[in-house]
Amino acid sequence: MYKQLIRPILFQFDPEKVHHFTFRTIRFFSSIGFAGLFRAIYSVNDPRLERELFGLKFKNPVGLAAGFDKDAKLYNELSDFGFGFIEIGTLTPKPQDGNPKKRLFRLKKDQAIVNRMGFNNKGVFDAVENLKKKHRVLIGGNIGKNKVTPNELAAKDYLICFDALFDHVDYFVVNVSSPNTPGLRELQDRQPLTALLKELKKKNNKLAKEKNRREKPILLKIAPDLTDDQLLDIIGIVKDTNIDGVIATNTTIARDNLKSDILLKEETGGLSGRPLTSRSTEVIRFLAQKSNKAFPIIGVGGIHSAEDALEKLDAGADLVQLYTGFIYEGPALIKKINKAIVSRTNN
Repeated sequence: MYKQLIRPILFQFDPEKVHHFTFRTIRFFSSIGFAGLFRAIYSVNDPRLERELFGLKFKNPVGLAAGFDKDAKLYNELSDFGFGFIEIGTLTPKPQDGNPKKRLFRLKKDQAIVNRMGFNNKGVFDAVENLKKKHRVLIGGNIGKNKVTPNELAAKDYLICFDALFDHVDYFVVNVSSPNTPGLRELQDRQPLTALLKELKKKNNKLAKEKNRREKPILLKIAPDLTDDQLLDIIGIVKDTNIDGVIATNTTIARDNLKSDILLKEETGGLSGRPLTSRSTEVIRFLAQKSNKAFPIIGVGGIHSAEDALEKLDAGADLVQLYTGFIYEGPALIKKINKAIVSRTNN
């Protein structure tokens, strides 16, 4: 129904406006009693789907990637579509509008999206208020720095977000890989990234002791555009800092072999969706093999079918996340992936 009826209508309108309309629509239908219906249609409840990683128990391995519910407005309602976990953000200390519009583009021929949103969000403290509701699903907090914060002061922004969210999320994701904040990807270099992660680990330990709670898992989200040498550096950094895992991958700045017209291909920003499928899987496989599976990996990038998800799991991912595939394929994709995993377990 979604692909045949709903998507063709939605795709006639501006993507960012459609996003906000979709949020309002989901919230409305959930408020009038449709939440149970959504769960009945899309959720797959099976103990064989459960995964335990970094001290957390996931009811299934299919999550929603950061960027969809930036301000933690709709995490419970979105969980009704069958997600095992929801990642909010990217959040920054201060609210920011992001880059000028228009900044979100559909590449329909490529089943892709280009975005240059620029960490638009209402700020971490606004999200904290939204997170005070009871959670029906595990929540990840994706954190970044404000655009006006220079890289040499970036750690302060990440620490503010970490401190604010500590009591309200189940794990953290350090985003230094978005291509839409000038200079951000420079923080992926070994020296600044190691320093940043060590600061966050120190803060994690301090807060856990003060609050008499366990430390929160910290994951690093990396770009698909890293070279093999840079990926080897990432493996070394994970070992040196003792963080809990990696999310592979963010959007790409590459524009190889696209079918869409030249104007769309030339839009700056991060490309997500089908063109990223192979590269993100390559990065997952490289990290898993070269590290001898030393740390958990969440695989994201170009998952548009159950087969895409299974390929990432086979390559070494422990969990997967959807974003663009969710937009193009609809919520039925979550159910298809979970059913395929259960089916494989039976064989």
